[in-house]
Amino acid sequence: MAKNQSTEDYLKGIYKLQHNGKGVATSELAKHLKIGDGSVTGMIKKLAAKRLVHHTPYKGVSLTASGKRLAVQMIRRHRLWEMFLVKFLGYRWDEIHDEAERLEHVTSQEMERRLDKALGYPKVDPHGDPIPTMNGEFDGTAYSPLSEFEVGDRVKIIRVDDDQGVLQLAATLGLGLNKNLTVKEKMKFDGSMIVKVGPKEQFISQRIAKSIFVRVV
Repeated sequence: MAKNQSTEDYLKGIYKLQHNGKGVATSELAKHLKIGDGSVTGMIKKLAAKRLVHHTPYKGVSLTASGKRLAVQMIRRHRLWEMFLVKFLGYRWDEIHDEAERLEHVTSQEMERRLDKALGYPKVDPHGDPIPTMNGEFDGTAYSPLSEFEVGDRVKIIRVDDDQGVLQLAATLGLGLNKNLTVKEKMKFDGSMIVKVGPKEQFISQRIAKSIFVRVV
């Protein structure tokens, strides 16, 4: 793994794992990156020396303002490339993550600008995840997991988790972005559902229902 790529992957990983301002445990980061704990500890010390992260013993790792800016920049490039792969190269939404992961690390600021323009300045990627602006701002569109809705609710799909298995199954069931669906049944014992998508009714497990994010229509 190249030096800069490793730094960028660490920062992006911390950004994704950090919640409510709390630090990320090095063991949690190691698991996310699929790297040994010892390697993570060494890299965190290097990132702290560059003032990209704060590391407090027993409280975990958090990003500095500079670290956060770089992490968000990588997320922006990743999601722009995902959009490009689907829109111009005919990739399916479950095929694009690894390709975009490679491309984000070799993208200059000028290429990023031209990529954004060629795509028509998209607000979301093919999975519905918001694409940050050049200034690192995210769209505040509100949505909730499908699993929280009840029989009779009519909703529109806004986002689907970027998980290959989830995306493949969702596509098979006709559950794409901006699709409207109606909750027809909800099983009390396990939270699974039957939903109507267009003229068809489909069974959805609770796992899938928690991975599909919607808003009321």
